[in-house]
Amino acid sequence: MKNEATGFARLIAAFGFSRKGLKLAYVSEAAFRQEVWLAVVMLPAAWFVGDTSLERALLAASILLLMVVELLNTAIEKVVDRIGAEFHELSGAAKDIGSAAVLLTIVLVTIVWLGVILG
Repeated sequence: MKNEATGFARLIAAFGFSRKGLKLAYVSEAAFRQEVWLAVVMLPAAWFVGDTSLERALLAASILLLMVVELLNTAIEKVVDRIGAEFHELSGAAKDIGSAAVLLTIVLVTIVWLGVILG
């Protein structure tokens, strides 16, 4: 039987894994680094751009969603790369679909920000 952490110890361990993943993504992925710096600028800007709490939340959520999708895309790419370096149609498709998810999220961020700004 495996000795797994439970309760608060599990939460602490999960936080550590998440921190490690964020650091790895920041160090290894230029796109994620760019999005982190975008968030550093845009999250405070959301406070000034949004007139209501809902607008501010939507602006902030769109930026955070972009970062989440980028992390998931990076995870897909890492797994595909782990499987093998040789080209395979399904590996290429997985990477392309992940990239498309990031692109659609960028479109969503643009729509939300323009919608609130142009209101």
